[in-house]
Amino acid sequence: MAKRIILVLILVAMVAFGGCKKEQKEVVIASKPVTEGYILAEMLTLLIEAKSEIQVKQTLGIGGGTSNIHPALIQGEIDLYPEYTGTGWLFVLKRASQQDAQKLYEEVKQAYQQEYGLTWSGLYGFNNTYAVAVSEEVAQRYALKTVSDLAKVSSALTFAANPDFLEREDGYPNLTKTYGLSFKAVKEIDIGLRYEAIKSEGVDVIMVFSTDGRLNVEPVVVLEDDKSAFAAYHAATVVRSQTLEKYPELSGVLELLSARISNEEMIALNYQVEIEKQDPKEVARAFLVKEGLL
Repeated sequence: MAKRIILVLILVAMVAFGGCKKEQKEVVIASKPVTEGYILAEMLTLLIEAKSEIQVKQTLGIGGGTSNIHPALIQGEIDLYPEYTGTGWLFVLKRASQQDAQKLYEEVKQAYQQEYGLTWSGLYGFNNTYAVAVSEEVAQRYALKTVSDLAKVSSALTFAANPDFLEREDGYPNLTKTYGLSFKAVKEIDIGLRYEAIKSEGVDVIMVFSTDGRLNVEPVVVLEDDKSAFAAYHAATVVRSQTLEKYPELSGVLELLSARISNEEMIALNYQVEIEKQDPKEVARAFLVKEGLL
């Protein structure tokens, strides 16, 4: 009888202990299949796990980028990921182009909250938008500093870009309309061959992204978009509002990256991964340590 009572007490204690066990806190972070996305996702992972009790599960390099990540975010399969204001505004919300960068951020932030229950963090600081680059030789020959300068001599030059940029309304059509560009010739090239193309004698001007890692080493000059033809693509973290309600401590952690990464810093980070072949996680960690965030 005494043994039976002891056994019952042990079982009760085990049940009680199991009921008191803490639930594991976990979020799922995603990224697009680009260098910048991997680096930013690693930064977020390191910060969250260092500054909270939340564990991070990574789903990085999702094919299709926003087109697949955004639906998964709404469905709750993903909790957060790095996104760009221009992508949210033009691709997700399908709104007309907004040239005021700050207004764009405020409006995309409000629309995401109202329509999808998603929250945007503060902007990281860099703007990875389209840009126009010319070879150093062409820049010197024609004294080019802005795209307006380029317009004056574009009839003597050849432009090259990938088909997507040439076709999408916020790309080449808007660029030529804004500046009155009229190139001698326009060539379609693979997006990965832009810098090789401008080294050839047949290409003078190319489309680049303003945080390309190769901008640090290639003999090109990025021209100032002095008439703001290209939409802003400032980066920030998009997170489910339900996730923030569940883990309120997460909000403060995400804001640690606000205004922390300049264009020059993002170019350098991309360069370390793309050109020097460093591990994105270690590049992210080194940056956070340098900034005093880890």
